[in-house]
Order: sequence, then C-alpha cells, then structure tokens
Amino acid sequence: MRPEQAIKLFGLNNLAIEADVRRIETDFGIDLGRHTKNESNLDQTYYPQFSERIRNEASRMANNYIIFYCLENSIREIITERLKEEYGLNWWNMDNVVPSAAKENAEKSRKKELAFGVTPRSTELIDFTTFGELGEIIKTNWEIFGDMFCDEKAVQKVLATLNTLRAPIAHCKTLAEDEELRLHLALRDWFRQMS
Repeated sequence: MRPEQAIKLFGLNNLAIEADVRRIETDFGIDLGRHTKNESNLDQTYYPQFSERIRNEASRMANNYIIFYCLENSIREIITERLKEEYGLNWWNMDNVVPSAAKENAEKSRKKELAFGVTPRSTELIDFTTFGELGEIIKTNWEIFGDMFCDEKAVQKVLATLNTLRAPIAHCKTLAEDEELRLHLALRDWFRQMS
C-alpha cells in the first residue's frame, strides 16, 4: 500500500471513530466539547424553527454523511489516480475503461446542472457518477485495481452494501441503529479489502 493510501485510510478510520463519539453524545444527551463555533451559531440561528426530533436526527445523520462523503470522494480519487497512471489524462474518454452507461449518466447529470444555471459541481465527469457506477468502473478495470484489493467479489459485495446504505443518507432519512452499525462495519470491510 502506498503511503498516501495509508494516510487516507487512517483519516477515514478516524472519521468512523468520530461518528461513534457523536452518536454517544446524541444517545446520552451530553456535550463532550467538540462542537465548533459555526455549529453552535447554526443551532441558534436556524435550528429553533425545526422540531427537536428533526434536529436530533439531523445531528445523528450528519456523522453518517461525513463518513460517506469522505469514502465516496476517496474512491473517486483512487479511480482517477490509477486510471490516469495507466491510460493518461484522457482515460475517461477511452473505450472499455469507463462503462458507457456511467459515461452517459454522468454527461446527462452535468448537462442537467448546466441547464439549471447552478454552479457545476466539477469539471471532471467522474464527479457526476453514482456510487454504484464507481463500483462498476473498478470492476471493469479489475486488472488495474486488483493489486490494491484482496478479492474482487468481496470488494463488489462491500460496495453493494455501501450503495444500499447510501440511499437514506443521501435522501435525508435516518438509518436504523443496526444500519448505522452495518455502515461502520462495511467501512471497515472496505479498509480490510485494501492491501
């Protein structure tokens, strides 16, 4: 494993620990003094208009979003770095590197954002892919990624689990306690698969 990958894994593992600490704060209604000034200002300015139940759920789910945000974007970085090393800067446009469905969906999403006149999220089309499509890119290019993962089927299983857990996080719904645990276990499984 390369040093930069080890550092990323270390950071993601720390995020999982941070999420557990936040969950403990929420479950026991305690403040361990980790909140930033911006968080407390947000609470006083915006949160009073929402019910306490929704504020508590949002606080709990924010931890899961942070973990998933870091994981999904680190996977994008891994894919981009590896495919750029292998195929050069034009890797996205090469035949048989990115599945055509992923390319088409990414382009469609980019065009939709442009049509709405919002600031595009990125200039890179990989940033418009879904989590499931990232898994398909890894699967399509297993010969390039195989040296950094232990087992192809295990990686696909972990990514499928994470993709299923992603939906409630992305659509502002709470995860059941068991599913939060499953998220943390799947995250650990992801780290375990990286050799």
